[in-house]
Amino acid sequence: MNKTLSIEGMSCDHCVMAVEKALKAVPGVEEVEVDLASKSAEVKTNGQVADQALVEAVGETGFEVVGVR
Repeated sequence: MNKTLSIEGMSCDHCVMAVEKALKAVPGVEEVEVDLASKSAEVKTNGQVADQALVEAVGETGFEVVGVR
């Protein structure tokens, strides 16, 4: 299952790496691609990952998820 997260607060490559690392650490996440220009992350999961788990992982890095599609 693919999900797109809209993320506020990222401003550099270090931000991208922090968000990517946090999302990859969530159990069930298979692939992550974070795009600074669109302020989003594409997340491929095994279908067993709750949106809230992804939101919390990003929140712990200091950024805010403003939408999940």
